[in-house]
Amino acid sequence: MKAQELEKRMRKYESFRSVLIRSDAWTVIRLDGRSFTQFTARRFRKPYDERLRDFMIEAPSALMQDFQAIYCYTFSDEISAVFAPGWGLFNWRHEKLVSLSAGLVSSVFTHACGEPAHFDSRIWQCKQRDEVIDYFCWRQWDAARCALHGWCYWTLRQAGLSSETVVGMLDGKNRGEQKALLNQYDIDFDKVPSWQRHGVGLSWESYTKSGYDPIKAQAVEAERRRIKIQLQLASGKAYHEFLHDLLPY
Repeated sequence: MKAQELEKRMRKYESFRSVLIRSDAWTVIRLDGRSFTQFTARRFRKPYDERLRDFMIEAPSALMQDFQAIYCYTFSDEISAVFAPGWGLFNWRHEKLVSLSAGLVSSVFTHACGEPAHFDSRIWQCKQRDEVIDYFCWRQWDAARCALHGWCYWTLRQAGLSSETVVGMLDGKNRGEQKALLNQYDIDFDKVPSWQRHGVGLSWESYTKSGYDPIKAQAVEAERRRIKIQLQLASGKAYHEFLHDLLPY
C-alpha cells in the first residue's frame, strides 16, 4: 500500500478535521480551569488571592498576543476572548482553535504558577454585535454573583462553620440577604476590590514610542500598541457602554 493512499484513508477518520466555525460571525473563545476548586484549595488564599489573579491575567495576555483578540475578560478561573468577523486564524478550523487556545492558556498559566494546570476551551459565535456585548455583561453578572457567594461562604468557613452547614445557611439567600450577612462580620461587599466583584478586562491601547533613526541621524517617533489591563472595570450600564465603544462595527 502506498503511503499517500494510507494517509488519505486514515484522514477520513479524523472526526472534526473538516469542521469550520462561521467566518461571518463574532467569535468568543471561552476557557475554564479544569478542577480548579481542588487546585486552588491547596495553593491559594480564600476567597481571593492576588497571585491567582495575576496568573489569570498572564493567560489571556498570551491570547491577546498570539491570537490577536480584541478584548479579553477574566474572573475566577474563566477567560473569554472575542474576535471580530473575518478574523480567520487557523482558517476557521474548530479543532485547531479549541485545542491550541486550551494548550496556550494551560502552558502559560502552568509556567506562571509553577504547577501543572489544565483548561478546556469552547467556541461561542453570533452575528449580532449587541449580543456579543450582552455576552460579556452576562459573564460580568456571573462574576459578581460568584464573588458575593464566595465571600459569604469563606467568611463563614473561616468563622469555624463546616462546609455542609454553610451551604445550608446560604441556600436560597438573595443578594441583599448575602450582603447583610457579610455586614455582620464587618465586611462591606461594595468596598471589596473591584477586580473581585467585576472581573478584569484586557484591551489594546496605542502609545508613542521614541527612537533613533541611525540612517537619517535623527530622533523618530512611532505608534505602537500594548495591552491595557483594567483592574477597575465599569459595571452595569457603564460596562455596556464601554464595550459598545470598544468593539468595532
